[in-house]
Amino acid sequence: MTKGGMEAVELFTAEGKGRGLKAQKEFLPGDVIFAEPAYAAVVFDSLTHVICHTCFKRQERLHRCGQCKFAHYCDRTCQRAAWLNHKNECSAIKRHGKAPSENIRLAARILWKMEREGTGLSEGCLVPIEELQNHVDSFGEEEKKELRADVESFLEFWPPHCQQFGMQLISHIFGVISCNGFTLSDQRGLQAVGVGIFPNLCQANHDCWPNCTVVFNNGKIELRALSKISPGDELTVSYVDFLSLSEERRAQLKKQYYFDCACEHCKKQLKDDLMLAVKAGESKPSADTVKEVIQLSKDTLEKINKARMEGHYHEVVKLCRDCLKKQEPVLGDTNIYLLRILSIASEVLSYLQMFEEAADYAKRMVDGYLKIYHPNNAQLGMAVMRAGVTHWHAGLIEAGHGLICKAYAILLITHGPSHPITKDLEVMRVQTEMELRMFQQNEFMYYKMREAALKNQKIQVMPEPSNENAPSLFHKKE
Repeated sequence: MTKGGMEAVELFTAEGKGRGLKAQKEFLPGDVIFAEPAYAAVVFDSLTHVICHTCFKRQERLHRCGQCKFAHYCDRTCQRAAWLNHKNECSAIKRHGKAPSENIRLAARILWKMEREGTGLSEGCLVPIEELQNHVDSFGEEEKKELRADVESFLEFWPPHCQQFGMQLISHIFGVISCNGFTLSDQRGLQAVGVGIFPNLCQANHDCWPNCTVVFNNGKIELRALSKISPGDELTVSYVDFLSLSEERRAQLKKQYYFDCACEHCKKQLKDDLMLAVKAGESKPSADTVKEVIQLSKDTLEKINKARMEGHYHEVVKLCRDCLKKQEPVLGDTNIYLLRILSIASEVLSYLQMFEEAADYAKRMVDGYLKIYHPNNAQLGMAVMRAGVTHWHAGLIEAGHGLICKAYAILLITHGPSHPITKDLEVMRVQTEMELRMFQQNEFMYYKMREAALKNQKIQVMPEPSNENAPSLFHKKE
């Protein structure tokens, strides 16, 4: 039960939660507990031409499979590595006339692997695919309708000469994809690019304040320790972002993953007071005023999403500024509605190269996040990194370097030193440290040299704002 690099963990029955994983030895923050390759994985439908189908890296120029004209690869090395998994898919796509959706492709890859290797326990897996949780019995009518449509599409795609599996197993596979599919990100961890099945990682239960995190690195999913873990401790990950009220997180978990969260943070509603904070002191706002401002915030967020979808970024900035004027006299610095507006404002203003205003909002956002998130939370680290880069663009080298160092310390734990984004951050850390020394020696000369350098090179434009959140752990329909 503990072969194939899984010697450090043990499968056990967790009270009230079914199967779970527990540590067999001590782990410190940043330790890799295990790294697991995907049992099967596919690129999202919308990205099949820009993401390598083997390593899931984004590349400007990819080689296309000469047979099916669908699969794309970095080079011949990636193409050869993919052939075992792509061989049946390639002929099926040619026979079918087109590639089916990502869920159909993933189910087919899983079943082709089961055809090759047989059912039962695979090498390195703690649990066979047939025994993974599928929650099909908990599906609502709409989900059952989608399941039937997926099964029908699959049967149209599945070649008649391949092993014919029963409807029960096929439905089970789609259920597993629905509730246990993990999101794969690109090489820098900034965009969700695919979905895969990782049987061992599926066994890690949820906790809103977990002791582990998950990152996709160098073609494998890594389970990394966020805090000190003792032998016998359960290994937990968070299925949802912590930056929501406990009631909202529990509702999301119930809807998407079919269980009632009983973690300490949900039971005791820890941090909810910070996320609903209002201005204190003599001018404390009335309950009606708070309710009114929160409703305004919700309405504004809907308008912002619409404007972002249409690319009207100056309208987004105006909406954020107007909302902040209403929020600031009423809501506390850690209120989640204030933090959400600050996050959007800093991101969009950075894209529009209005860096000084963006830096102010980013700093306030980070100050709030630091009081709410786990100190080693990956999303906190990414937010601090973006704030540091924004401060650097604004010429605020002291604050920028401090934020980049703080982000680097977090990402060393959550992503590890070999992850591409940590490597990029290390380069930024060294550069800003050098600039800071120059600034401290001669502030006037530093700004002169900085101005000359920026004139001689094309200014680095911040990435276009996206409505997508940071890649979530599970690939689950909202």
